[in-house]
Amino acid sequence: MHPGFPIAAVFLGCCSNVVVLEYLVREFPGSGNIVTFSQFLFIALEGFIFHADFGRRKPVVPIRHYVVMVTIFFMVQVVNNLTYGFHVSVPLHMIFRSGSLIANLFLGVLILKKSYKLSKYLSVIMITIGIAICTIASAKKVKSEHLDDGSDGMYDLFIWIIGISGLTFALLMSARMGIYQETIYARFGKHPKEALFYNHALPLPAFLLLGKDIYNHAVLFTGSEPIDVPYLPAIPRMWFFLALNVLTQYICIRAVFILTTECQSLTVTLVVTLRKFTSLLFSIMYFKNPFTVYHWVGTVLVFTGTMLFVDIYNILKSLLGKTKAE
Repeated sequence: MHPGFPIAAVFLGCCSNVVVLEYLVREFPGSGNIVTFSQFLFIALEGFIFHADFGRRKPVVPIRHYVVMVTIFFMVQVVNNLTYGFHVSVPLHMIFRSGSLIANLFLGVLILKKSYKLSKYLSVIMITIGIAICTIASAKKVKSEHLDDGSDGMYDLFIWIIGISGLTFALLMSARMGIYQETIYARFGKHPKEALFYNHALPLPAFLLLGKDIYNHAVLFTGSEPIDVPYLPAIPRMWFFLALNVLTQYICIRAVFILTTECQSLTVTLVVTLRKFTSLLFSIMYFKNPFTVYHWVGTVLVFTGTMLFVDIYNILKSLLGKTKAE
């Protein structure tokens, strides 16, 4: 398969997923649990049918290892989606999660005793400063906005700090899961389809702990204004957006999986980073999210640092060389 197809699918699936997600969290900021549950359920069902062959195919990697990965993966997904209910805007959420390279490098040095080139450390410093600038600018924005509308600005700032703490926790845990996966793949080989299925199927019982919140939001979704879809009966608007979110999330994940089999890991990182930047720009312009000059400075530092980390020059040189050879 030509790499252009999965790259296009990554941009189409992942960017549209962010747009639909913003529609959901703008209407109901606390809807993260029902969104996460719906995504997990759909991907688990698809994997159960098409990969696990209705449970008849045994896993290559022992289940106990997936239990560890699933525990981390579940916490990361739930915490990331919950932070939308703590005054964390979608653009800041995307910028913050773009700092995954910081956590990966930090834990790689701490746990795996890895060493990196000077350019890697320089890029991480740029990303750290960029995220710090965006975070501080957003903190001032949150405080001023809620003071203007007559609410307790300090209380809302405290709520926002809890959201940022949640993002930081999820960032570190996600990096830890990546390191754990790296050690497991070294022992048993790479089985991404299998990992995708078990990472989404095993956590499903844990959603019982969130059952009340999921049910309450299902009721709210059902009561939303109906939307007319061609060739379909009128359905509540929020259920329509949730279905789109689940579908685009599946396209996004599958496209990234295909891309990992067709391209080098650094190329995948580059494509995903550019996709995040595209989603960020769209979120700012289409949804009119507040974005000051400080946010732009921080964003440029984050994405420039990411390009430096993945060695964009050599990636593009290699891709151009392959194109000429073909």
